[in-house]
Amino acid sequence: MTSDIHSLVHAPDLRLVAADMDGTLLDAEGRVPDGLWPLLRIMAERGIAFAPASGRQYATLRDAFDEVSEGMPFIAENGSFVVRDDVELSSTPVDPEIVERVLAAADDATAAGRDVGVVLCARRCGYVSRADDAFMAQVRKYYHSHAVVDDLRAVDDAPIKMALFDFDDAETGIAPALDEVAATHQVVVSGAHWVDVMQPGVNKGTALRALQSEMGITAAQTAAFGDYLNDLEMLREADLSFAMANAHPDIRAVARFTAPSHTEAGVVAVLERLLGV
Repeated sequence: MTSDIHSLVHAPDLRLVAADMDGTLLDAEGRVPDGLWPLLRIMAERGIAFAPASGRQYATLRDAFDEVSEGMPFIAENGSFVVRDDVELSSTPVDPEIVERVLAAADDATAAGRDVGVVLCARRCGYVSRADDAFMAQVRKYYHSHAVVDDLRAVDDAPIKMALFDFDDAETGIAPALDEVAATHQVVVSGAHWVDVMQPGVNKGTALRALQSEMGITAAQTAAFGDYLNDLEMLREADLSFAMANAHPDIRAVARFTAPSHTEAGVVAVLERLLGV
């Protein structure tokens, strides 16, 4: 059972904070809350790393934190791409055969009348083959670096993730269509409309654990914040694990603490208590 932030005390040995973006750190308008910026300065002075951890691509995350990105580790593409100071720390390409199976499943779903768009997510660019306004509005939000191509099967850039956008409901729509892929690979519902496909064992949790090892940081020195199913493994790697008040029930079941909603700047409120400011 989770506890609320009133049971929290100052965490003097905090060394790493990992935070999901959408539904967690970002407000209702998709903006980084103003209260985070002074906290990032305090954390930098104390040697505490802040790692955005998202299904978003690296370019999008880097843009969001451009002025404070020096030394900041980024867990992008749900853990399949980890970068610090524009240097790749790790990446995990998706098997070409799985790319074809995912594209075939998307084609079948479209033929059956489901409105689905696909992003082939490479390290530095997201590729799409449909360019209608409704889909591109979603692509631009999460993939600042993107390109429209005639055929995703002809892209000569190894994907590290496949992202599928279901205009209806991802958990009951396109996700079940990927059950055969899920038998061998990581298929995770990362939002109300998004499903991500990655290599087996790739998730935000494995990325966070590798980052902890690389930085000499333990789970006891780590705080993590999340709201949706792609955050489950990450929360398990942090002793200070927080489910947002707006989180999926499965996230609330895993986290040790509940933070206020993302619309109430819950991450900021918790960090203020942990930092004692």
